[in-house]
Amino acid sequence: MITLAIVKPHCLKNPIAYQTIQQMLIESGLKVVARKRINLSRDEAEKFYAEHRNKFFFRRLVSLMTSGPSEVVLLSGNDAIQQWRNLMGPTKVLKSVYSHPACIRSCFGLTDTRNATHGSDSEQSVMIERQFFFGDATQ
Repeated sequence: MITLAIVKPHCLKNPIAYQTIQQMLIESGLKVVARKRINLSRDEAEKFYAEHRNKFFFRRLVSLMTSGPSEVVLLSGNDAIQQWRNLMGPTKVLKSVYSHPACIRSCFGLTDTRNATHGSDSEQSVMIERQFFFGDATQ
């Protein structure tokens, strides 16, 4: 199974955060299938996060995702979607600090928008997000 992960700009700017996330990936047993750094334009970020367009945090999310490079990674492994989501922890950073203190978002998330990482939530999302970032290059 494949999943898509994104390391958000504020974590790429922090070498300790980035290295720790990479080490957590290695220890999880998930394998990197493809990896690339991208600078999302405002239009691309708005398109990628379109499902959140009418939510209060949409502008903040787009602003974050266009603030610098992100790293987009395709991960492979048994139950990869759930494994990556477990490594990330809950979306809400404050909740993750108490409920999952060793997860990525607990360690490196700053707010619910600047929560360190993104991960596909279903096989359908993986297909759409994979196409968005990699096109047919990884088929």
